[in-house]
Amino acid sequence: MSKKLRILVAQLNPVVGDIGGNLELARGALAEGKAAGADLVVLSELFILGYPAEDLVLKPAAVEDSMQAVRDLAAETDGAPDIIIGSPWAEDGKRYNSAVWLSGGAIKGRYDKRELPNYGVFDEKRIFDAGDENLPVFEFQGVKIGVAICEDIWYPRVPSLLHDAGAEMLIVPNGSPWRRTVQVERHTTFSAWRKTGVPYLFVNQVGGQDELVFDGSSYAVDHDGTEHQLLGDFVTGTALVEYDPATHRFASEAKAELTEGWHAEYRAAVMALGDYVNKNRFPGVVLGMSGGIDSALTAAIAVDALGPERVWCVMMPSKYTSSDSLEDAKACAEALGVTYDSINIAPGVGALDEMLGEQFAGTQPDTTEENIQSRLRAVTLMALSNKFGHMVVTTGNKSEMAVGYATLYGDMCGGYNALKDFYKTEVFELAKWRNTMVPRGALGPGGEVIPERIITKPPSAELREDQRDDDSLPPYDVLDDILRGLVDAEEPIEAILARGHDRAVVKRIEHLLYIAEYKRRQAPPGVKVGGKNFGRDRRYPITNRFRDD
Repeated sequence: MSKKLRILVAQLNPVVGDIGGNLELARGALAEGKAAGADLVVLSELFILGYPAEDLVLKPAAVEDSMQAVRDLAAETDGAPDIIIGSPWAEDGKRYNSAVWLSGGAIKGRYDKRELPNYGVFDEKRIFDAGDENLPVFEFQGVKIGVAICEDIWYPRVPSLLHDAGAEMLIVPNGSPWRRTVQVERHTTFSAWRKTGVPYLFVNQVGGQDELVFDGSSYAVDHDGTEHQLLGDFVTGTALVEYDPATHRFASEAKAELTEGWHAEYRAAVMALGDYVNKNRFPGVVLGMSGGIDSALTAAIAVDALGPERVWCVMMPSKYTSSDSLEDAKACAEALGVTYDSINIAPGVGALDEMLGEQFAGTQPDTTEENIQSRLRAVTLMALSNKFGHMVVTTGNKSEMAVGYATLYGDMCGGYNALKDFYKTEVFELAKWRNTMVPRGALGPGGEVIPERIITKPPSAELREDQRDDDSLPPYDVLDDILRGLVDAEEPIEAILARGHDRAVVKRIEHLLYIAEYKRRQAPPGVKVGGKNFGRDRRYPITNRFRDD
């Protein structure tokens, strides 16, 4: 009878391109596994180079350095546990997304990913070759173990082939990004494998990488579908799990609970921003604090990610800034404990009025003058960034980015946008939630960190007298429902109209959505939280005359 296998699940946060740093993380996991008496240590997909490495995989030196790091690690497994590690692998003119099994000081074998995702945020078919149908089943201490990588178990082909090849248990290294529906999808879509009755171990990475955030949430599933949540979401860590080949079950003292709803979405935004800042080695962030809800929520996310000492909020009033906004911005900054400054842009506006006076003579003020204010604020923030090194965080939401209600080279100017995939109605809900809860792992304070008046007052850009967002846009609950139909669901106009919307309004929003594409192409990255974000998910042409008539 085969003995029970002790497996250390390593849910870590690799950095794309940091092969040496990722190798050290792997060495740490191997040492921990040895100390814990583990037989096997499992790391996530493409761990040694980081995931997704995108076109970095097309650089031969990056692949060769990754392979050499894996060979170096293999030499260290003599007298240590076996280890499975993800790496790109080049062989015979082809390039694979591989899981490499290291054992006894050498490479024991390799599995090459078969199902290469080529939709949404994924484009693996352009950088990898698919593995062939000769699926290896690894004999390990009397147990036949199959290996699959992420997408391989979303479809029936690989699970069926591994089952037919005699696999008694499956190990699945993942680079599975988070989105608000992902937990339901993971725990229901893998039915193709579950139907085989073969237990599996799901090992995922954690951390932010540009527009994506990975939640970890590693777990095990017994032969009868019983689940063991080994590690939580948005946290690094390890878990020792024991597999009994006699009962086809896992057992572990590690038990975790996943966060849901606004808690999960907020933590995703926090981790994504924090990792973007830290992995790119910025000392902190600077942002414009307007007294409105978008900048207030962005500041709260930044504080929770980095701590108040690394967040600098700057109010930049003009003659149109209300006293309420001045009071609210300062109150929010004080509640969050950040550095707060006020820089009046009125002298700059006056200077530009004088500079352009001859050319603008005989014209009436319009959005030109409004945009000058926004762009002066961007110049101010970028000057502070250049002088002191803080990254500028932009504060626009998905509703504004959809319809172009943002100023190019103005409030769109910056290095990252934490709210890029949150609609305005979601921004309000997220702000209300944050005032009642300190998220897990947050570095910010509790209590009402966003003053109530910021949440309840009508939104306004305050770029002209008595301006309100609903002067130019329909109410946000109406706008966001239309946008969800046009953007997330790709619904035909008639389906949106069937929900009671006015045709003229819907057509106008459709038009604004299409003509703002050039702005979005120049927008900073921001974390994906929904089904379809502006960025990797949605790649519309800028020159585009299509309208759904």
